[in-house]
Amino acid sequence: MSDPTDSGTLLGTLYIVATPIGNLGDMVPRAIDILHKVSVIAAEDTRHSAKLLQHFGIQTKTMAYHDHSDDARVQAIIDRLVRGDSIALISDAGTPLISDPGYRLVHAARQQGIRVEPIPGACALVAALSASGLPSNRFCFEGFLPAKNAAREQVLQSLMSDPRTLIFYESPHRIEASLQSVMTVLGGQREIVVAREITKTFETFLAGTVAEVIQMLASDPNQKRGEMVLMIRGFEEVKEKAIDADAERLLGLLCEELPLKKAAALAAKITGLKKNALYQYGLEMSGKGAR
Repeated sequence: MSDPTDSGTLLGTLYIVATPIGNLGDMVPRAIDILHKVSVIAAEDTRHSAKLLQHFGIQTKTMAYHDHSDDARVQAIIDRLVRGDSIALISDAGTPLISDPGYRLVHAARQQGIRVEPIPGACALVAALSASGLPSNRFCFEGFLPAKNAAREQVLQSLMSDPRTLIFYESPHRIEASLQSVMTVLGGQREIVVAREITKTFETFLAGTVAEVIQMLASDPNQKRGEMVLMIRGFEEVKEKAIDADAERLLGLLCEELPLKKAAALAAKITGLKKNALYQYGLEMSGKGAR
């Protein structure tokens, strides 16, 4: 694909420009060039973006565009694009439209036949997944989990059997409640990774079972600071032949006296089957979360 900036001219193009998620060194040269050359920059928060633009000596005018922008603001931007102005859309951090504003504007631009061109760069979910150690060939990004417990658990229930790695954004003040919901719905043994402060000074990856990561957060308050990406290993289907009738009966008897986690561990020792497979099977049979 040819770069329209090679000729120094930009004609009615909407640029979707990714910006750093923490480390300013991650700003790509092409993004800086575009932001210098466009007619105006549509920013999620002009005051927040002013620091970024000042750092790179970008003096292009800015205008606000966010989730609460009305149809008149969208139309005003479209009108400028139709007249031949070039406009760059940026969010507070990362790639616009990925849990950030922009969909309505891009959709409207496409309907008008306006060229929309992405300027790739930082994206928190991609950065987190790439370093998580979880399967990355198939994944499902769900944005932020609902704030209320019942709605959050409903979302997790709908994803319980999804085989893809599940990815969510989460805020520090809700991470513990969200992990408790994950434990309730998916069980304490599901493998997860919590990535926090990606590309920043205190970047941390907390990996383990749900129960283990909850304990990590409880034992170190510093781990509850900063923006987070929560990643959950997808559902691994238990093959019918993996658990025979005898193992099923044994697990059922043990569950009458023990919590599922302990019952699965003991059944695994007796039968030689995998503990996680027995645990997941027990969850499926009970139709509820970990006991």
